[in-house]
Amino acid sequence: MNQTLMVSARKVAGNKIQLEFAEILQKESTQAVNPLALFNKSDSRFSQGGARRAWMTVEPSDASALLGIDLSDANPSWTTDVLGREVLALNILNPQVLIGDELINLKVEVVETTEPSEYQSANLDTSAKRRGKDGAFCTHKGKYIFANTRIAFNKANHVFLEMDAVTTTASVTSDGIYN
Repeated sequence: MNQTLMVSARKVAGNKIQLEFAEILQKESTQAVNPLALFNKSDSRFSQGGARRAWMTVEPSDASALLGIDLSDANPSWTTDVLGREVLALNILNPQVLIGDELINLKVEVVETTEPSEYQSANLDTSAKRRGKDGAFCTHKGKYIFANTRIAFNKANHVFLEMDAVTTTASVTSDGIYN
């Protein structure tokens, strides 16, 4: 909880690499415990404990210098994954960068917005926030919520939007049964 893992590096276009980070975020005291999730904690569709992921595309030589690790082609630990991509397992807990004389922590930061990227607009079903795995879309002031992640220095300043209340309708039949 609240520890960042630099999971891996993957070679991408333009002679760049993409670093993958993961962090299980602690719920803020202002975020209420979800009773539905608590009563269904054994059902994976209600899981709230997964790690948030963030990716950062970097210049290998610059990242190597800042992180103090070899991300060059000369590193013999590069392998090919099942999708044919060149990857390097890192598994570095609480990565830090040295800037000047100061060690700075890298943290996963979540910023929710109602303004989708071009990709998010084209892929609403998989990009917009939902209430559970296949649940209804979450909205803020009637607009879909999109959660974006990025890497921050030292302290993440998360932005979580307040979700609109779920509206339900119920009626009672003449025999006292709820519909």
